[in-house]
Amino acid sequence: MSETCDVAHGTAPADPGVRTLVAVFASPVSRFLLKFAKDLGYHVALFEPDPARVTDVPEGFEADTVLPSLDASADVVVTDHHRPELGEVLKAALEGKPRWVGVLGNPRHPGPHVAALQALGVAEADIARVHRPVGLNIGSRTPPEIALATLAGLVADRNNRPGGFDF
Repeated sequence: MSETCDVAHGTAPADPGVRTLVAVFASPVSRFLLKFAKDLGYHVALFEPDPARVTDVPEGFEADTVLPSLDASADVVVTDHHRPELGEVLKAALEGKPRWVGVLGNPRHPGPHVAALQALGVAEADIARVHRPVGLNIGSRTPPEIALATLAGLVADRNNRPGGFDF
C-alpha cells in the first residue's frame, strides 16, 4: 500500500503542517467554517470586532474582538462583505502577511473590498492578494455548502492543486 493509502485508512499520520483559519465576522458561514476547519486539523479563530454581533458562535468556540496574530500559516476568510469595517479589517489582515486572504461574495457583482481598500491607501499589489470569489465552484447555496466549498478550495490551494474535477 502507498503512503497515501495508509493515511486514508488511518494507519499513518497525515502531517499537513501548521494551518490556521481565521474566520472574520460571526455569521452562519463562519459557524460552519470553524467546525469543519477544526475537524480538518486547522487551528481556528473567529474574529468579530463588534462584541454586540457575536450571535452565531458554535459551542466550544469563542470570538476574539482583536484580530489574532497572522503569519504565513494563516488563511483568512471574510464571511460578510457588507460590513462597514470591511476595509479596515482587510487592511489589518494583509499587514499580518497571511498565506491567503479571501472575501465571500457573488462573483457576478463587483467586490466592495476593492474600493474600501483603495480608500485606505492600500497598495494595488496587496489588494490583488484578496481572493474573491473563494472556494470551489460547486453551486453552494447554504452556509454549510459555502463553508465546505471554501475549505475544499483552501486545501486544494495548499496542496498546489486546481480543485474541482480538473486534474
